Amino acid sequence: MTVSETASDAARSGGNRRPKSLILDVYGRYSAQFAGWIAVGDLVRMMELLDVDEQAVRSAVSRMTRRGLLEPEVRGRVRGYRTTAQADELLADGDRRIYASMQPASLADGWVLVSFSMPESDRNKRHVLRSKLTWHGMGNLSSGLWIGPARILDEVTETLVAEGFAEYADIFGAHYEGLGNVADLVRHSWDLDALAASYHEFLDDQQPVSAQLGGRRPDDDSLAFALYTRALHEWRKFPYLDPGLPSELLPNDWPGGPAAELFAELRALLEPQAFEFAASVAAG
Repeated sequence: MTVSETASDAARSGGNRRPKSLILDVYGRYSAQFAGWIAVGDLVRMMELLDVDEQAVRSAVSRMTRRGLLEPEVRGRVRGYRTTAQADELLADGDRRIYASMQPASLADGWVLVSFSMPESDRNKRHVLRSKLTWHGMGNLSSGLWIGPARILDEVTETLVAEGFAEYADIFGAHYEGLGNVADLVRHSWDLDALAASYHEFLDDQQPVSAQLGGRRPDDDSLAFALYTRALHEWRKFPYLDPGLPSELLPNDWPGGPAAELFAELRALLEPQAFEFAASVAAG
C-alpha cells in the first residue's frame, strides 16, 4: 500500500467523525494561516480532503453559527466564517492541553480531591459538573468525590469557579496514607481498560501511516494536511481524559507513552507541510 492509499484510508475513517469537531480542528490548528477567517469554498476544499462532503460542512457550519462558535463575515465578495471569542477560548484551551507535556505525575506530589453535593432540583447541574471533572481527567473515587493528580489543582479550581460551581464543591490537597493499595484505588477510580483501548485504537490507526511514511515527508502538501489533521483529530481527546497518572500505578504495558511518542513523531514530520498547504489555500 502506498502512502497515498494509506492517507485515503485515513481520510475515509475520519469521515466517521463529527464534522463540527473536524472543522474546529481546522480552524484551531491553522488559524494563523487564515487569520481566524476561512472562506466557505476554502473550508469545503479542505474538508473534502478529510472525506467530509460539502453538504455536511455547510450543515455543521450552520449549527456552529447558531451555537455561537462561528460568525459570518464577507471579505470583498467572498463569504466566509470567523471564530467567535467563545470559540477562540475553547481552541486556546485545546492547544494548551494538546501540546503540553504528558509526562506522568509524581506520586510524591499527592492528589487533589473534589467533593460536591447538590440538591435533587439541580441534578442537571450535577451532570454538567461530573462532565467537567471527567474532562479534567479526574477519576470517580466514590459518590460525590473525585480524585486527580495534585498538579491539576489550579485548572480544576478555575473551572469550578468559572462555571458557577463554587457553592457546591470543596477542594482538598491530599496524600494517600493507606490502609489499602493506592494502585487498587486508581483502578477503582479510573476506567483504565477503556482508556487503554482508546490508546490502542489510536496506535492501530496511525502506526500504518507512520510505517508508510518511513520518516519521509510526503511529496504532496495536501496529503500531509490530511494525514496530520486526522492524527490531530484522533489525538485531541486524550489530554482531556488522561491526567497523566504516576507511572508506578499503571500497567507495565501502558500504551499512553507509545501513543504520545507516535503523535509527536507525526506532528514533527507533517505539521510544517500541513501549515504550508493551509497557507497556500488562504493565498489562493
